[in-house]
This record gives sequence, C-alpha cells and structure tokens, in this order.
Amino acid sequence: MRILGIDPGYAIIGYGVIEFSGGRYYAVDYGAITTQAETPFSQRLQQIYNGIVSVIIRTDPDAMSIERLYFQNNQKTAIDVAQARGVILLAAQNSNLPISEYTPLQVKTAVTGYGQAHKPQVMEMTRRLLKLEKVPKPDDTADALAIAICHAQCSGTRLRTLLNQKQQGGTPS
Repeated sequence: MRILGIDPGYAIIGYGVIEFSGGRYYAVDYGAITTQAETPFSQRLQQIYNGIVSVIIRTDPDAMSIERLYFQNNQKTAIDVAQARGVILLAAQNSNLPISEYTPLQVKTAVTGYGQAHKPQVMEMTRRLLKLEKVPKPDDTADALAIAICHAQCSGTRLRTLLNQKQQGGTPS
C-alpha cells in the first residue's frame, strides 16, 4: 500500500509518501510545499492545491492521511490552516483517493507506542522506521511521514473501520 501523509498548513505543507509492504515501511518521496507570506492568500491556496495534485500524480498513492486540526489559541491561524486543509482534501477527493484523518495523539501512539511522546521522539522513530540517515527537514515533512506511518498502522483494522463509520455519521456494525 502506498500512502500519502500530509501535515497541513499554509506557509509550509509537509508531505511524505511511504510504501507499506510485508510489515515494513519504505520512504518513496517526501518534502514540503511552501508559499510566501506576501502572496495573496487565494493564490497561496491555489499553489497548495497544485502542489498536492503534482505530488499525487508523481507518486500515485493508494490513500491519503492527514492530520486532524487542533488549535487552542490563534483563531486567525486556525481559519487559514482550515482553508488550506480544505484545498488539500479537495485535491485528494478529485483524485479519488480515500482520505483518513488522525489526531496528534493517534500519530504519536502509532509511531512510538506512547501517546505523550515528545516531537523529537516521534521524529526519531519515524527516521528509524523508514531507515533514513537523518530526520527529514523541515519538521513538517517528518510529521507528514509519521502521519503516513500512522495510517499504515491503522488501515484495515476494526478500529479504523469504526472511526470511518463515525466520521461519516454511520453506525458501527
């Protein structure tokens, strides 16, 4: 299974594509889509959309996993990230990719086995699982790879099926 992981944002959007086969993880492609602060926001959204579509075409994933938004303080940032996330979801939907969402707690648990792990621990475990020489930079890229690993851990499980049904308003069977 080839999985595209996305760490959403509007200045830096991390992406990571992994192959999960035979219980092993392989990094296929990873990096970041960046937009400039002086660019009008609507153009930044278009750049994000086009960048995600380009990654999808280039890497041909079977599914996309994306971090579920969580904000405590800055509502302006939350709204802008939510808009960027919307165009990312649209790019995946237009490409007929199944989309799964994960909270930071779910990602930490899947990658490290500990939901309270600190960011450097998650990044180092991501590096080890993918057998990379160093942790990918920027951090958003490493986060995206961790989100893809989380999906590989959760996809196909009864828990994932129940979460998908709950998100879609269905009742578990």
